[in-house]
Amino acid sequence: MQYISPQYIWQYKQDHTIIDVRSPIEFSSGHIPGAVNVPLFTDDERKIIGTTYIQVSPEKALLKGLDFVGPKMSGFLKQVKQLKSSKLLIHCSRGGKRSESMAWLLGFGGYNISVLEGGYKAYRRYIIDAFINKQLPLIVLGGKTGMNKSRILRELFKLGEQVIDLERLANHKGSAFGRLGEEPQPTVEQFENDLYEQINNLGAHKSIWIENESKSIGSVYIPLGLWHQMKSAPLINIEINADLRLKSLIEDYGNYNKENLKSCFRNIEKRIGGVACKEAMAYVDDGQLDKAAEIALVYYDKTYSYNLEAKKNVNVHMLALNGKDEQQNAAILLDYVNRNLS
Repeated sequence: MQYISPQYIWQYKQDHTIIDVRSPIEFSSGHIPGAVNVPLFTDDERKIIGTTYIQVSPEKALLKGLDFVGPKMSGFLKQVKQLKSSKLLIHCSRGGKRSESMAWLLGFGGYNISVLEGGYKAYRRYIIDAFINKQLPLIVLGGKTGMNKSRILRELFKLGEQVIDLERLANHKGSAFGRLGEEPQPTVEQFENDLYEQINNLGAHKSIWIENESKSIGSVYIPLGLWHQMKSAPLINIEINADLRLKSLIEDYGNYNKENLKSCFRNIEKRIGGVACKEAMAYVDDGQLDKAAEIALVYYDKTYSYNLEAKKNVNVHMLALNGKDEQQNAAILLDYVNRNLS
């Protein structure tokens, strides 16, 4: 059995299966992407042990833990056998008794065992520091709502460009309507873990495209270190025809339930005003989604213009796109960057 530091996780992931022995609730709050949860204790058992440790004694807590684990030992071996991996990287919360206990058992079962030094908490400290210290060659793609930025980013990816898709990782389109049609959002912690996993797989010597977002995307937040880098990176602010913007918004949101759309308008009522909100909801009821979208765009355009004005001293490029589709616009954008930012 050997102990490894968090910075070597990605090297070990190539031929090791990561076994997270924390309880299910700990795992669901945030885990290393790709890890398999083989909990030493259930959530209730962990709570009982913690209470015994504090209110009775560490010795009694240890004995209680052994009582819980004993009958489950063969089950652990059977569960891990199904993973069909002979090399395992095991961790708990802090690299203590839980990971050492599972490492002993699985090592006895014939597996090649490594243990993450400092556990999951050490991994978290590492990636939070990495968001601050790892300098990325970012290009930020900006533009008002309805400019198809996310679609253009995906076309850039098809052209071989490096892309961080924040909205896909967040399961949210980044506006008051952004939760529509999306899976439940990850926890803030899991969003950060998944985001760093994507960043770690990118090369440091080629531009990385990322969409201009607010610090919050729905209920998750861009890590502060990455956020500061985004604010100082070159910003390509794109513009497309107003009619195309409306068409894009209706394509994105027009098929959703009317009550869901009206609920989203209620979320921004204080910002657009009570009268405008009622008008927008009436348009939704009448099926005049273009009129409703125009009201939403007045609010979003003001917000974006204000934020853009705050970037006066940053490297901002304005680019009008006249392409007929996202693929063509991606090619135009890439050509502009190659001519002006290389």
